[in-house]
Amino acid sequence: MFLARRAAHSLGRAQLARGLSSRASAILSSLDISTTEEIPGVYDGQWRGSGDIFSSVCPTTGETLAHVRTATPQELHDAIGRAREAYTVFRHVPAPRRGEILRQIREALAAKRDELGSLVSLEMGKIKTEGRGEVQEFIDICDYAVGLSRMMNGNVVASERPGHSILEVPNPLGVVAVLSAFNFPVAVYGWNLALSLAAGNATIWKPSPSTPLCSIAVARIVARVLESNGIPGAVAGLVTGGKEAGAAIAESRDIELVSFTGSEHVGRIVGKNVMSRFGKTILELGGNNASIVMPDADLSLAVPAVFFGAVGTAGQRCTSTRRLYLHSDIASEFLGRLTKLYSTVQPADPLVDGTLLGPLHSSAALKMYSNTIDHLRSIGAEILTGGNRYTDAPLDAGNFVQPTISIPKSVDPKAPIWSTETFAPILNVATFDHLEEAIAWNNAVPQGLSSSLWTRDIRNVGKWIGPGGSDTGIVNVNVGTSGAEIGAAFGGNKSTGWGRESGGDAWKQYVRWSACTINFSDCAPLAQGVNFTA
Repeated sequence: MFLARRAAHSLGRAQLARGLSSRASAILSSLDISTTEEIPGVYDGQWRGSGDIFSSVCPTTGETLAHVRTATPQELHDAIGRAREAYTVFRHVPAPRRGEILRQIREALAAKRDELGSLVSLEMGKIKTEGRGEVQEFIDICDYAVGLSRMMNGNVVASERPGHSILEVPNPLGVVAVLSAFNFPVAVYGWNLALSLAAGNATIWKPSPSTPLCSIAVARIVARVLESNGIPGAVAGLVTGGKEAGAAIAESRDIELVSFTGSEHVGRIVGKNVMSRFGKTILELGGNNASIVMPDADLSLAVPAVFFGAVGTAGQRCTSTRRLYLHSDIASEFLGRLTKLYSTVQPADPLVDGTLLGPLHSSAALKMYSNTIDHLRSIGAEILTGGNRYTDAPLDAGNFVQPTISIPKSVDPKAPIWSTETFAPILNVATFDHLEEAIAWNNAVPQGLSSSLWTRDIRNVGKWIGPGGSDTGIVNVNVGTSGAEIGAAFGGNKSTGWGRESGGDAWKQYVRWSACTINFSDCAPLAQGVNFTA
């Protein structure tokens, strides 16, 4: 049996080597990823992996890029243990020194930005500029965290008692687990790793099972920097695997914080499991995002922004525009301009310069797209454009679909077509007459990630960003729903999970806070005037 298994593995390697395209092999070789051997998918100071074999499949061509050896349950257990050990060392490294390590990680990533960006395009499917842009996000958050390492300040609070001071002190939290999704296989880890390292924590990363090569390439770059600084590699560990590995991480009492990006369904399970052991979570879940266009909007700005929001990344961003609410005065003109833009989109290899539409990431995404289109037709929705898969060669080998604009008959925001996120380039449109009506529709869905209002009337802006306005975590004006920067906290409300990552005050989730009252007087009075003298 053992000999037969080895023979099968050898055959698989030979087939992989023969069948890999030159475009794929060039990208993998530029990052020292083997095109012939199984790749170890576990890192905790050394590379290993003896669990199930996962295949990385290119969504553009359908070719198998590589085979990755994932973690066994014991290897996962050991990796968590080594992360715990590494944390006890790293927490004593001064924060500005941790910042210097982050600066070096930033430089190492920048040196490989184009290669990593191409790998994102190859393995995930997003177009070339978006792949590079995703790596740039990691670089940018490292810049942010370098400065943050000298500004992770506590507070001095005035005490009512003479000769006393109260300090609010942040200290490293422990081990942070990052469970990332396929659609941002580099940046989401970067948001978490940069803040976690600045805070003095160890981090263990379980990426999406379908994008293991992006994670391995990034982990290698980070590992080399840690090694050159004498820092244990398990400070930034990696464990590839399936849902069982994710469940084990969520349940582990050796992990203080779990940052999860994914679906609402899985996020609810992760949240319950972590909370059952009183752990902390950062949840970044569904984003059923709406753009509202008022009659005074600058359509030369609004139309291209909605176009990118709905079609960019083939509709596979958490912040993609799913719902479009148009004022009745401009609805016809807006849709005319938008459908004209849609007609110019030509699907192609995302690695080719100028491509705007790449593939969906997986066959499961294809099925979701098809099911939603079937549902739209069953409820009598008008399909303005799109609604089909591309079936002509060479696109038929990949997961290419037509970006779709539909007008459902019902505008009830509780209806499934409005209240359920479809992770594909499908944009549903409705018209309104009053801003208050559109705001109510925007807020009526379970999700609350991103939203945008297009207007030049300051009174509309006040309503939109005020207490009766949009209830999402990202509330934009004359900016699309998609394409957030790293300086502000990123995250959403309601069933999006209430998590915040990246900038703003997000770093405060990665530390352990203590309130410390210090008495430097000769008396020991009690607060609130309590007298307990015997």
